[in-house]
Amino acid sequence: MENKPTYQHQDLADGRWFELNFMEQMANVGSEVGRTMSWKEKGDNEYSQKAFARALELLDLTIEDRKNRSKLKEIVRLREVLVDYFFGENQYGSSNRLWHNYFYAFNFAARRNR
Repeated sequence: MENKPTYQHQDLADGRWFELNFMEQMANVGSEVGRTMSWKEKGDNEYSQKAFARALELLDLTIEDRKNRSKLKEIVRLREVLVDYFFGENQYGSSNRLWHNYFYAFNFAARRNR
């Protein structure tokens, strides 16, 4: 019997995530990244780390989604740069403003397509 991984977003991992289009997926990742930054600014590292774990979980589901294969290079690089910013040495020179701007475009596009 194979153990199935557990997810914070179990309903999404069970298939609902794959029904969302790429813009909606990325907007949701951006929401968790926004929460990560907000909690970090408030000095709550525990909640910030939990939000970041959820962001990575959603990003990993986005990577797994077959319809996103043509965007895989960007998504995997995004994951690398996010981890570098929040837990590495920020060798790519990211900032909260950069992440807000990056994910805002997805949020705008996801709402526009509804």
